[in-house]
Amino acid sequence: MAKTPLTHFDDGGQAHMVDVSDKAVTDRMAIAEGTVRMSAGTLALVTEGRVGKGDVLGIARIAGIMAAKKTSDLIPLCHPLPITKVSMDLTPDPALPGVRITATVKTGGQTGVEMEALTAVSVAALTVYDMLKAAQKDMVISDIRLLRKEGGKSGSFVAE
Repeated sequence: MAKTPLTHFDDGGQAHMVDVSDKAVTDRMAIAEGTVRMSAGTLALVTEGRVGKGDVLGIARIAGIMAAKKTSDLIPLCHPLPITKVSMDLTPDPALPGVRITATVKTGGQTGVEMEALTAVSVAALTVYDMLKAAQKDMVISDIRLLRKEGGKSGSFVAE
């Protein structure tokens, strides 16, 4: 079988956890983003604090932080990492209308934190949906992507 450039597959095409033991420990950082689109009326419930379940953005922020820390429990081939920072920015945006979510994750380790940042955004978005679904079931979670990463052998990446 031809050798694949995908690191999570061995020469036989079987999935495996990448061996990072020979990689240098370096500072690593990743930033991901996503959105939850909703009606202007649903967004007003959030911005005016009229959601009976509580502080939507505050609870989603905590959910995102918790998710980053649990990524290796959720994504089968992710390494558990000593995360040194997770910050979440959840911003109401009337132009969407909806909420823009950004996660920044840092570590000093042998592999990157892209999956942790993406997981943080995803779970924060799902939490926003969960807290608002009684008001609107057709909200759209979208545009989840890696914006930037730094560190490691492959160096920096910045999305266009």
